[in-house]
Amino acid sequence: MQPPHLWGFSSPCNLITVWGNLLIVLAVATDPHLHTPMYFFLSNLSMVDICFVSTTIPKMLANIQTQSRTIMYEGCLAQMYCALLFAGVDDILLTVMAYDRFVAICHPLHYPVIMNTRLCVLLVLGCWITSVLNSLLHSLMVLHLSFCPDSTIPHFFCELDHMVQLACSDAFVNKLLIYLDAGLMGGGPLAGILYSYSKIVSSIRRIPSAQGKSKAFSTCASHLSIVSLFYCTVLGVYLSSAATHSSQSISVASVMYTVVTPMLNPFIYSLRNKDIKGALKRFSGLGVLKAVWPWDILTPQRPQYFPQLA
Repeated sequence: MQPPHLWGFSSPCNLITVWGNLLIVLAVATDPHLHTPMYFFLSNLSMVDICFVSTTIPKMLANIQTQSRTIMYEGCLAQMYCALLFAGVDDILLTVMAYDRFVAICHPLHYPVIMNTRLCVLLVLGCWITSVLNSLLHSLMVLHLSFCPDSTIPHFFCELDHMVQLACSDAFVNKLLIYLDAGLMGGGPLAGILYSYSKIVSSIRRIPSAQGKSKAFSTCASHLSIVSLFYCTVLGVYLSSAATHSSQSISVASVMYTVVTPMLNPFIYSLRNKDIKGALKRFSGLGVLKAVWPWDILTPQRPQYFPQLA
């Protein structure tokens, strides 16, 4: 189900991913300076990344360590559902973050009114509800398929596409649904991101000073890096699976978007962002953590549209 050499790579990456994203969540929750919509969405993205890697990597590492590559049918369905769920939330949340940057740069005076607490919470809830329904639909469709005994998944986790290909019964409807879903859940958010950034670029070009342009673009640099990394690695997985039938090549390509991308997200947002670095320093000096409710992250205050970057 997975190449043994992935142990040496995925094990430390999984630890770094969990701790890195957890630090981002705790820093945003405990620092009042980061109680703005942008960092609220970032903390949600970090939580989703933690859940995503926790769905796939621990089982893979356990299989490699025990030299057992088996997984129960129920466990496989649960893993497939969770992987679809968290990947879908990740995808849509990136679009929400692009919309946040669009409002901040194109309509800065109306930003506090548009990106209010209620809208931010509704946007995050919308991401979860849409992804839950989408994952549930695919999982219910897979339940109607029958599988041959001793089936082998050419992957390190139960992915929808590979599950459908292993079916012994007719899976035409499932494959059609996968293609439709790729257009809606993949193409839709990507189109929203591209539209938002087309408007952002147009607004930045109208800024008279070079310093103002650089400051405005710097607020989008981290998000653009994550979007590029996410979509490039996902495309790389599916292009590699279409070009080759080698299970090892597919597994290595899949590690890029299931392990590497979530691991790099906290580094991308923290290394050049003085707000996050300052929050992490203050957080590391706290003796006792203060409990903060999720909606407290969005305390009413004028957001910092253009955070200072190093």
